[in-house]
Amino acid sequence: MSKIIQWINNLTGLSPDNINKLIASLVIVFILWLIRTIIIRIVWKKIDNPQTRYRWQKNTIYTAVFLGILLISREWFEGIQSLATYFGLLSAGLAIALKDIIASMVGWLFIMWRSLFAVGDRIQIGQYKGDIVDIRLFKFTMLEIGNWVDADQSTGRLLDIPNSMIFTDILANYTKGFQFIWNEIPVLVTFESEWKKAKSILFEIANKHAEHFSKSAGEKIRQANKKFLISYSNLTPTVYTAIKDSGIMLTVRYLIDPRKRRNSEQEIMEEILNEFSKHNNIDFAYPTVRYYDNLKEGKQKQ
Repeated sequence: MSKIIQWINNLTGLSPDNINKLIASLVIVFILWLIRTIIIRIVWKKIDNPQTRYRWQKNTIYTAVFLGILLISREWFEGIQSLATYFGLLSAGLAIALKDIIASMVGWLFIMWRSLFAVGDRIQIGQYKGDIVDIRLFKFTMLEIGNWVDADQSTGRLLDIPNSMIFTDILANYTKGFQFIWNEIPVLVTFESEWKKAKSILFEIANKHAEHFSKSAGEKIRQANKKFLISYSNLTPTVYTAIKDSGIMLTVRYLIDPRKRRNSEQEIMEEILNEFSKHNNIDFAYPTVRYYDNLKEGKQKQ
């Protein structure tokens, strides 16, 4: 070993003390890498669930990096033997120089601690919406939805969001807790239409396509109430009535899985079109301009 140190000393000019520290650092890195590799291979053999594998892969690399920094730092800075002193000096310097990075690291810890979201969840943070595909120490990645694409469909873009955004922007989770969203489909019919018949048709269609979600939602609410105060008096589909400038607005409201919203709208709208076409006394309304001639209508001239 002394010959190797002497050879490196002659080759690089490094002092024997620094060479010993360098070799020790390389040994630490190799041992941590070897331990992590063994753990990951065991996990891959024993576990088939992709999300569990993903968590093991991420958590082991975070642990290895943390231990590596700690052990190598203590190897090189022998004068700082107290962990409290070491972390105090380190955090003071990093807090000033790496404020944004530290905020993202704290954000990551908060995400993990509070389970704000996990891989596979659909969230909106600030103006960004998407499905979480990766969570890392400094940022998380989502597959974007919405933007120029209607009805929360994927755009195909990956967005890297710094973890620190959870402290500055409002976070909405589509799939955590309740796991359903309310969707509404407005249908405008003319004043001359048989609006009661139209409302009855819409109610039957909504129940046909969404009643099973109401039953699932009841169980989800009971589970969510263990952690959140969520209270709904009615979970079944309904149709609301309102008067608008161009006609009578009938709004179908129902529960749906967030990822099935667009398909459900298409199925419901197609059935509405088919059913309304069977009735001559039901017509869709749209903005119109009407002219009145009192003489032709038998009214007195004003």
